Amino acid sequence: MPTSVHAMKGSETAAIPGQKHYLRRGTSAYRRASLALFLSGFSTFSLLYCVQPLLPIFSQQFSVSPAESSLSLSLSTGFLAVAIVCAAAVSEGLGRRSLMSISLVGAALLTIATAFAPNWHLLLVIRALQGLVLGGVPAVAMAYLAEEIDPRGLGATMGLYVGGTAFGGMSGRVLTGIFAEYLTWRPALFLIGAIGLAAAIGFIALLPPSRNFVRRPGFDPRFHAKAWLGHLANPALPFIFAIAFLAMGSFVTIYNYAGFRLVAPPYDLNQTELGLIFTVYLFGIGASSIGGLLGDRIGHFSVLLFGLALTAAGSVLTLAASLPAIILGIIVLTTGFFMSHSIASGLVGKLAHGTKGHASSLYMLAYYVGSSLMGSAGGWFYAVEGWAAVVIFTLALLALAFVSACFAQHLARRKA
Repeated sequence: MPTSVHAMKGSETAAIPGQKHYLRRGTSAYRRASLALFLSGFSTFSLLYCVQPLLPIFSQQFSVSPAESSLSLSLSTGFLAVAIVCAAAVSEGLGRRSLMSISLVGAALLTIATAFAPNWHLLLVIRALQGLVLGGVPAVAMAYLAEEIDPRGLGATMGLYVGGTAFGGMSGRVLTGIFAEYLTWRPALFLIGAIGLAAAIGFIALLPPSRNFVRRPGFDPRFHAKAWLGHLANPALPFIFAIAFLAMGSFVTIYNYAGFRLVAPPYDLNQTELGLIFTVYLFGIGASSIGGLLGDRIGHFSVLLFGLALTAAGSVLTLAASLPAIILGIIVLTTGFFMSHSIASGLVGKLAHGTKGHASSLYMLAYYVGSSLMGSAGGWFYAVEGWAAVVIFTLALLALAFVSACFAQHLARRKA
């Protein structure tokens, strides 16, 4: 029986170097992989960001400042950033599919455990552990797509995966806000954990085994260090990593502290109303897919630069006093960010030479370190100078991201 058939029927077998058996658009395996990766993105980001609409509640219930309440998210993203680097190395021996499955189930169970945390410090410990466990998904998912999907359709498939992360981020925030309004925050987190567990089971049932992945038994530190250093030596890739750090840092800062502004006078939104604002993530879902398709057709860097400019424009719009204008600003910002992210994450797979899992892990490391550090730093700006200072902070980050994209484009063209 041919090797490719064994690979499809086995759990996850090592591929023969040099042979590539891509999942092509229109096949049932391609559709199953697309849906499974959509579910993985949904579960990861709904579990990760479900606490964001609860930050004002945490601040009141546990008597902590806005910046301290953001630790319930920043610790998760910070530990996730560290775990992603380790996950890339572990997946080389354990396998992409196996590691993602374990991570999704573990993170869902930890979210359920968060609902029973008796005090603030234990809640933070559980959220930090959740970040560690979730590290097995994002970088590995990107590597799976880069290895298994036909390169001619990678942009569109990556856009669909990022769309799943957008849908998860929206669902986690919206549903948590609604559940918390009517059931209080503990049952809200329990239900979000249960939904994440169901998505994890669907992922396990649907995802085809890897066909182009070459397993590396054992752990060779020199191999992994050489792989990471090799990607950092790539002229263009470090600038793509910088974009992940800066763009995600600006995006999560707006979302972290918009809630504090909108639950206070003159807006006085309740938890349901605040949660419903996060339905603007639907625009991120569309932007991810459209951005990927446009990148494949008219040029990835052109779409990336446009997306970053759109993100900045959305930040400026949130300075308005009227609630509809603020929501419009969040819509524009969300659209621009997810367009940028889908393109930047796809560029990692295109620009990296070999060991794509390691390249993806560096991208996601920068992405989540930006979320953790900049997301918490934004709280200091909000406490000292209010919303205008938050917007100025995010615009500075986006300006640096735009410059990084220009450098990456120049270096990629010169190398080509």
